[in-house]
Amino acid sequence: MNHSDIVLREWECLEALICGKNSAKVVLTGRTLSIPDVIAVARYNVLSGIDLSAIKAMEMSLSILEKRLLSGDVIYGVNTGFGGSADVRTKKHVELQRALIRELHYGILPTGERDHRPLQLEEGLAQHRHDLSLESGLESTYLPWSWARASILIRINSLISGCSAVRPVIVQRMQDLLKHDIIPMIPLRGSISSSGDLSPLSYICGAIQGKSTLRVLSRDNQHVYADSAFEKAGLEPVVIQAKEGLAVTNGTTVSAAVAALALHDTHSLALLAQVLTAMSVEALAGTSESFHPFFSEVRPHPGQVESARNILNFLSGSKLTKVNDGAHSSLRQDRYSIRTAPQWLGPILEDLSLAHQQVFIECNSATDNPLVTPEGEFVHGGNFQAKSVTSAMEKARQGIQGIGRMLFSQCTEIINPATSRGLPPNLVAEDPGISLIFKGFDLNIASLAAELGFLASPVNHVQTAEMGNQSLNSLALISARYTHTANEVLSQLMAAHLIAVCQALDLRAMHAQFLEGYHPEFVQLVETHYAKETLPSDVIPTTPNPIEVSANLPNGLADPQLKPVEPKAVETLSELLWTQLLAAFDTTTSMDAEQRFPVMAKSLRSVLLDHVGFNTAADFTPRLQSFTAALSASLHDAWCAHRDAYLVHGDATGLLGKASRAMYVFLRRSLGVPLLATRNLATPTVGGMNGESGAHGGVEAPTVGSYTGAVYRALRDGTLAKVAVDILRDSVKAEVDLGDSE
Repeated sequence: MNHSDIVLREWECLEALICGKNSAKVVLTGRTLSIPDVIAVARYNVLSGIDLSAIKAMEMSLSILEKRLLSGDVIYGVNTGFGGSADVRTKKHVELQRALIRELHYGILPTGERDHRPLQLEEGLAQHRHDLSLESGLESTYLPWSWARASILIRINSLISGCSAVRPVIVQRMQDLLKHDIIPMIPLRGSISSSGDLSPLSYICGAIQGKSTLRVLSRDNQHVYADSAFEKAGLEPVVIQAKEGLAVTNGTTVSAAVAALALHDTHSLALLAQVLTAMSVEALAGTSESFHPFFSEVRPHPGQVESARNILNFLSGSKLTKVNDGAHSSLRQDRYSIRTAPQWLGPILEDLSLAHQQVFIECNSATDNPLVTPEGEFVHGGNFQAKSVTSAMEKARQGIQGIGRMLFSQCTEIINPATSRGLPPNLVAEDPGISLIFKGFDLNIASLAAELGFLASPVNHVQTAEMGNQSLNSLALISARYTHTANEVLSQLMAAHLIAVCQALDLRAMHAQFLEGYHPEFVQLVETHYAKETLPSDVIPTTPNPIEVSANLPNGLADPQLKPVEPKAVETLSELLWTQLLAAFDTTTSMDAEQRFPVMAKSLRSVLLDHVGFNTAADFTPRLQSFTAALSASLHDAWCAHRDAYLVHGDATGLLGKASRAMYVFLRRSLGVPLLATRNLATPTVGGMNGESGAHGGVEAPTVGSYTGAVYRALRDGTLAKVAVDILRDSVKAEVDLGDSE
């Protein structure tokens, strides 16, 4: 299954769960928990149930434990110590489990009402204490609510496999945590994910015990303790028995939970990267040739095949892509950032598909030690080592960095007039001399791309722990956490890229629509100045102004010495001049209108000088001067009027490919992000003259960052990802329909 299939299937399942379609619900069996199930329960508060057959399997493993203890078997973590202390023996099975949970509560959390308070400091020390609330911008010290919910869900799914010898009441009470939203506050740091995520899971175990020392997250009050929350919900705390404390904590499920949430987001970003690439092709006036199917036929890497096909389909219907034949001394091929996108993205998509498989397997695994076999044997090993999760997250984070690097190149090439093929510097919609709208974007994305490079480093700083027992540790939770950070950074870069590429598309549309509307006026100008009879050069009157002579002749053009101009010649001249004018548009983008259009008009002189039939006319020089002045004025007035109208009412949708069109409409209409111009960012006054309101009514003063923030939040909350998924779904459907019709 390729990456696109994974994304479409996962989103179909998620939409069914959160919308309640077809009575869809999450049923835990120990083997069938999908990543959309995790997302639905963790982020959308969808409830889950447990398959009854799983309860029977749990009861069977529990009876085996009881028989083994009665027969005097030595079972790790039940009648022995833990880890490096496993050489200790005890008959105090329940006390041992309680001690384990208590001692694993070593994480740092915000101070609560029942926490230890320091003694009164001496005056000499107290004056050096600063208010820690001033440092509130630092990272939180506990797992987000959704991460904790996902962890509880996956731990239930692991325990109901019937391999851990715990009572059904343990998972039932964990279900109650989700149902009643009693979510323990779990420390962010402190797990090496070796013997599982011991400390984080201990807080879940403490929650089901209703411990008075353990706080639970509440949407209205974070200082609620587990005992109070249980009392309010009418729940009975559990008293853990032999092996149950170890069984709950000795697993990889916190790492798997955080990884599942991260990977879901990365999948969406990888899809959006393909959409943004298609948009960048249009913004850079690129060609679809780079995505020709023949490339994939001769180099059939699955990811390359998939991404090339997607981008080509996303470009369907575009009127901004070009057939690049190398004419006019331009590059024969597009730049690497768009031309090699399938080869760049392909391996990333393949890695994400493998990572998806790894995380799915981990979410449906029994990660505990020791485990009970169906035949009644206790097997001791290391099934709690979370390296598979680390592997998945390293691939995802490397992919995130690769995506960011590609999009950074695309975006900088769109902003830079040296590489953008005719777009103005900094993507300004007004005169470059007074506007620097996207210069800040360039700085921002450079910072974000650099941070992604740092975050792509592997988390391999393994330290020997727990009296030398845990000499190998996966650090999976650390890796998963930083994958979330990388997703967040890439989302900020993508938000800037989407605004920039839509700005570029609008500038392309504004230019194309201007040319379409101005062409008749240009032709008329040429005809006015050159579709007239001209005096042969051998009968030039001895007067300083041949035009005046011609004008003073009887009936203007009746002199027999005047030579008529063929209409075809004027038409040919008009076409040549128009071609030169188009080239002049591309080479003068850095000029303000006052300087730009005289330069553009003068650039046409070379065509007239080289054009046989016009360059020998007696009145060549005065006509040239008159035409240049008239063209300069005409261009200036028409361009400024068109630009001002487009800034208010412009719409590029008619020129865009299907993917760009959907994204453009979402940005412009759903999010309300306009074509950025200085006038849109004018600072409002407190009150205008004579009591009138300011530029924005004295209320709204959006910055470039406020618009980028709106796009970023849409990326993070899933709405923009839904737009991208719908684009992919429509593209696949169109491809299937086309195949059926053939």
